[in-house]
Amino acid sequence: MKLQIKNTFINELPADPILENTRRQVENAVYSFVSPKKTSHPEVLHVSKEMAFELGISEEETRSEFFKNIVTGNEIFPKTQPFAMCYAGHQFGNWAGQLGDGRAINIFEIEQNSKNWKVQLKGAGETPYSRTADGLAVLRSSIREYLCSEAMFHLGVPTTRALSLSLSGDQVLRDVMYDGNPAYEKGAIVCRTAPSFLRFGNYEIFAARNDVKNLKTLVDYTLKNHFPHLGRPSKKSYLQFFKEVATRTLDTILHWQRVGFVHGVMNTDNMSILGLTIDYGPYGWLEDFDFGWTPNTTDRQHKRYRYGNQPNMGLWNLYQLANALYPLIEDAKPLEEILTQYPIDFEHKSLQMMRSKLGFVTIDTNDLKLVQELEDNLQLIPTDMTIFFRLLSDFKNHSLGLKNLESAFYNIDELTETVTMRWQTWFEKYEQRLQMESRSHSERKQQMDGVNPKYVLRNYMAQLAIEDADKGEYALIDNLFELLKKPYADQPKNHKWFAKRPDWAHEKIGCSMLSCSS
Repeated sequence: MKLQIKNTFINELPADPILENTRRQVENAVYSFVSPKKTSHPEVLHVSKEMAFELGISEEETRSEFFKNIVTGNEIFPKTQPFAMCYAGHQFGNWAGQLGDGRAINIFEIEQNSKNWKVQLKGAGETPYSRTADGLAVLRSSIREYLCSEAMFHLGVPTTRALSLSLSGDQVLRDVMYDGNPAYEKGAIVCRTAPSFLRFGNYEIFAARNDVKNLKTLVDYTLKNHFPHLGRPSKKSYLQFFKEVATRTLDTILHWQRVGFVHGVMNTDNMSILGLTIDYGPYGWLEDFDFGWTPNTTDRQHKRYRYGNQPNMGLWNLYQLANALYPLIEDAKPLEEILTQYPIDFEHKSLQMMRSKLGFVTIDTNDLKLVQELEDNLQLIPTDMTIFFRLLSDFKNHSLGLKNLESAFYNIDELTETVTMRWQTWFEKYEQRLQMESRSHSERKQQMDGVNPKYVLRNYMAQLAIEDADKGEYALIDNLFELLKKPYADQPKNHKWFAKRPDWAHEKIGCSMLSCSS
């Protein structure tokens, strides 16, 4: 493979002078050099051809022994120095201190077609930031990250991406539900990519240590390499940088709300400075519409990261980033103005997003009330979010509205007279509202089908692929990968995946609630 290797990150930012790979507090450094752990019997299970092409890697090269060794950490690409990043973070609202890349190792940086990509292995061994863990990952969580990151890209959601999914050939001990019953699982490695893996926590750690010198060095690097349009480093450009991060963060979270995605663990160390969806752990898609749902067992009690609270958590995390950047700006008022604008922008953009889901191009003063009534109705009885909005594009008149959407309800017997009347009233209002639009039904349907996906990676689908893979059967990984490349298309051959969550998946581990264990 002939790759256009760049080393801006390690050349322009301070390195940890200690080369020994021991768990420790790392001071005055953005990263530590570390080599991936060699594995016993590596095997590449799947490769994203699209991502390989983006990096300048041919399909033939992805089948080579060299490629396998690179993406499993068994060989280091020539003229590169793998490293792990140092960062901190707030976890579930509490300051956690130094965290860092505990099981992620950046293997190189590529310039291709005027784009810069950082390439990273997740699950390739311990680093100075592994704390008490082993730095490894299991097949279960690796399948979920591999499939989901590429699925999110094709949904149009800003995200890190995945190049490959591999088995390490080693066994990894995990306590999947934190219940004192650990078991060995297949070890795996995801090779993932992004223009940057920098997180809010990368900046928080220097601010917390009053290390303004390295904070400025990192922010200046970020401006130069990722926000060059903001100009030279200055208090003004630092402020503009924060404003753009706030905008990107909100826009990405609105995409999550649009498709019903729940991240599950929005700690500041999992918040991308570029507004990318990063760190796919205990995520999930809403099935029955519920603002209070979280897929994370760790969050079951307080539901901090529930679906309906994601926009608020984005703002909370931005407050922590503002605190981290304050030493460079030294003026709280303009930072507070940006933070104050966030909820205002959310209200406006959220309504615009819902208008697009409902097929509205024009604006009516009653739209917000209509949306709120819809959201209330969706929670009357368990209603599948994906199926409901997808079928809504076929709506023609209120008399058939409920009948055409019956397949979105999990238990049709719960459609009592009261529930039915609530829905009939809403459909009548929706029909009247559509009459204000000048577009034809087919034009509206095409637009609605472009924002309301037909196929998403429901947890039970990923779980089926995981269970097959545990038996050494990997075909379903490829089937789902191909399905999710066209989430808005009808795909008649794959219609079986346009279906409500099966009854068996309602309480099954891996299908309803997940832990952070991986």
